[in-house]
Amino acid sequence: MHKRLRLRNRADFSRVYRHGKSFANHQFVVYWFSRKEVERFRLGVSVSKKVGNAVVRNRMRRLVKEIIRHHEEEIAGGLDMVFIVRKGALAMNYAELEKSALHVLRKAKLLKASRK
Repeated sequence: MHKRLRLRNRADFSRVYRHGKSFANHQFVVYWFSRKEVERFRLGVSVSKKVGNAVVRNRMRRLVKEIIRHHEEEIAGGLDMVFIVRKGALAMNYAELEKSALHVLRKAKLLKASRK
């Protein structure tokens, strides 16, 4: 994922938490804030110390970023998103995490409409 597509500043995270909307399942919480001035989305990933040590947290962060990178064409643009990883995600493999992440994005209506 390109650096310009990442949320990095505390102010950006705070804006998404304060003014955005959220949706959750057992593995993830996604917060999003609409920004109409840009066409791409930006992503931030947060993993609490309650989830595990630094190795575990960084691995979960990398997995979420990889899942989003694989599906970035399907995600609506003009958004700032923050994914929060919950403890329930630790016991899952990559395919299950991907399915869960897409589920939370679909329920939040952050995926583009499928064209048939």
